[in-house]
Amino acid sequence: MQYGAAAEQAWYMPAAAPAPMVESAVARVERLASESAVVVFSVSSCCMCHAVKRLFCGMGVHPTVHELDLDPRGRELERALARLVGYGGPAAASPPVVPVVFIGGKLVGAMDRVMAAHINGSLVPLLKEAGALWL
Repeated sequence: MQYGAAAEQAWYMPAAAPAPMVESAVARVERLASESAVVVFSVSSCCMCHAVKRLFCGMGVHPTVHELDLDPRGRELERALARLVGYGGPAAASPPVVPVVFIGGKLVGAMDRVMAAHINGSLVPLLKEAGALWL
């Protein structure tokens, strides 16, 4: 019969280190969207993305911008954004996914929704509520 440390090792088998969790694309989008008052998911060569970023900068809002074409998991994030925004058809039939805007951690939507909110006057209150605008 063994005593001491040798006996303890005989019955004690340490658990394997937990495998690192791979964050799902939707979970990553939600996490990134909640880290700043205004978050824009963009593609660096997209003119609509440039326009929405300029809109916010022109209002004095400095969004956090995630350029999907510069992210190694960008395509995966773009598919997750398409699901969140509601674009589910084939690529040729679907409108471009980006830009996608989150304000205060909540999905506002793509360019059409952002511009509609700007035109109807609901964008500024959203930005104020999120703490992105101090007017």
